[in-house]
Amino acid sequence: MRLIVGLGNPGPRYARNRHNIGFLALDEIARVHRAGPWRRKFQGEIAEVALGPERAILLKPQTFMNESGRAVQEAQRFYKIALADVIVLHDELDLAPAKLRVKAGGGNAGHNGLRSITAQCGNDYRRVRLGIGHPGDKALVHAYVLNDFGKGEEAWVDDLCRAVADHAPLLAAGEDASFQNKVHLAMAGRGWDDVKQVNARD
Repeated sequence: MRLIVGLGNPGPRYARNRHNIGFLALDEIARVHRAGPWRRKFQGEIAEVALGPERAILLKPQTFMNESGRAVQEAQRFYKIALADVIVLHDELDLAPAKLRVKAGGGNAGHNGLRSITAQCGNDYRRVRLGIGHPGDKALVHAYVLNDFGKGEEAWVDDLCRAVADHAPLLAAGEDASFQNKVHLAMAGRGWDDVKQVNARD
């Protein structure tokens, strides 16, 4: 079994924030693969889904971003899921908008959600890094990630989340390179090879 975690902040105020792209991608996985109903558990919302032959628990922590690890640890412990089978979808400032990379372990690059998960569970989980771009100035980062995607960004966000969902069975199977490549090809096919950076003040 896999534990697939989307990171974000709970509530309608944050729903379309750049910081919440992990939630958006997880919701699309649930929709495309007809997951069971969302239930409140483990300080979060969970749903069960079949991704090809693999079973997965989808988890959206409802603790706010900087306490995400509490929910992940509870779910991981309850289902006895190895850390290598925990997959976290999150926003990534250091990737261009509409890009995706998968990696296992590594640094947290100042991401409070990842920092919390590492503190509670360990570091050797898999990360699906969903590029949102960087505002260009560290002082602007907080406002940038907690602002909604702009109208000009919505199309690529929706396409990226759909590509992640379409190819999620590869991710669940541990075929990270194939998953990453399929998403890249899907995004290139939709014309998202070079997405213009949106300024934090836009």
